[in-house]
Amino acid sequence: MGNNKIAVGLDIGTTKIVAMIGRKNEYGKIEVIGTGKAKSLGVKRGVVSNITQTIQSIQQAVEEAEGISGMKIENVVVGIAGQHIRSLHHSDYITRENADEVINDDDIENLVNQVHKLVMLPGEEIIHVLPQEFKVDSQADIKEPRGMYGGRLEANFHVVVGQVSSIRNIGRCVKSAGLNLSQITLEPLASASAVLSNEEKEAGVALIDIGGGTTDLAIFKDGIIRHTAVIPFGGNVITEDIKEGCSIIEKQAELLKIKFGSAWPGENKETEIVSIPGLRGREPKEISLKNLSKIIHARVQEIIEYVFLEIKNYGHETTKGKLIAGIVLTGGGAQLKHLRQLVEYITGMDVRIGYPNEHLAGESDDALSSPAYATAIGLLYEGLKVATSEPIVEVVIKPVLEKTSITTTTVAPENIPETPTETKAQENPKPRMKNFLEKFTDKIKDFLDNAE
Repeated sequence: MGNNKIAVGLDIGTTKIVAMIGRKNEYGKIEVIGTGKAKSLGVKRGVVSNITQTIQSIQQAVEEAEGISGMKIENVVVGIAGQHIRSLHHSDYITRENADEVINDDDIENLVNQVHKLVMLPGEEIIHVLPQEFKVDSQADIKEPRGMYGGRLEANFHVVVGQVSSIRNIGRCVKSAGLNLSQITLEPLASASAVLSNEEKEAGVALIDIGGGTTDLAIFKDGIIRHTAVIPFGGNVITEDIKEGCSIIEKQAELLKIKFGSAWPGENKETEIVSIPGLRGREPKEISLKNLSKIIHARVQEIIEYVFLEIKNYGHETTKGKLIAGIVLTGGGAQLKHLRQLVEYITGMDVRIGYPNEHLAGESDDALSSPAYATAIGLLYEGLKVATSEPIVEVVIKPVLEKTSITTTTVAPENIPETPTETKAQENPKPRMKNFLEKFTDKIKDFLDNAE
């Protein structure tokens, strides 16, 4: 099976590591053919802190995804986050030798490469160079310079920078797990491509992805990424606070948060109490839900105010920078009860919960459209964008999907023998996938009911 049709997203998170194998269907939507997840033990605040454990978790997630899909994973797209990420703005220009020829991809590539050569602080390297607007000669505010004439091509860039050591550690984990790292993407950008619609990006929107160890922010306006930030707090600090505040163990704190937690303290009555079994031979503990939501509220408020500060720094309060589509919350932390209301209250902006079904095929499993999978699906999408850019792909997949006389399509001769194996791969994993996913869905449904 040609590898240019499938891609694998590997989300190395603080709470879980997810490997997701998928391909594009005939309508250009993502079809997920295998998902594996493992507990992440070697990652703190989005940065790898224990190489050996992270390698083990990656292998576990990858093996599970391989088992379900019946495929071998080689190349993966990995997300990067962590408090070492910073972004800056930079303008640069090139002078074109031949102003009588129109501007093409090569010119833009030269310009982007020039920005990649920027000298960073010691120990930092550039992860992304994202053009904002272009300027050709003296004409400003051009979104698409290709095809125009001009001698001087200039652009404003959003440059994302990270720590070399953190990036190399992630690369090392992936390599040691026996995989190739095909690209590294900033996690907030991946989540954004899974969750946001083009209209929202056009109108102006802030995506807040609340993970276990970090909260990622990506701001779009006029369809272009304007600001990114990674804030080193997430769902785990909430659990940590519950653990300290109620003197219980972490596992119990996490369950309390998921099952009974709420970000809005007003709604629990004093009388609502949960009893928690004590450690061996000790009395059970009684915890009032009002206190629980007070603890959660205090911490969530802190995280949201941090993020809101970033949104203001970007310039949300200026007329030009107003984010009309408001805020979209995603990530596992977005499942906290009443979080949406709290965020609306603190920021005064419109808020919705973002489910990563923007590019998912219609018949995808419900479990996958949980906000907790936004990053994994986004990474898969980024990988497919690169993998399916060759035009031949469309032609090869078609005969498989509609086993009709279309097989006479103009396919390059060496691609024909691939068709039968492709069919097998498609028919085989379906029955196996279902029973695993049923088990999985029930767990998730149970979880979502409590989270809503």
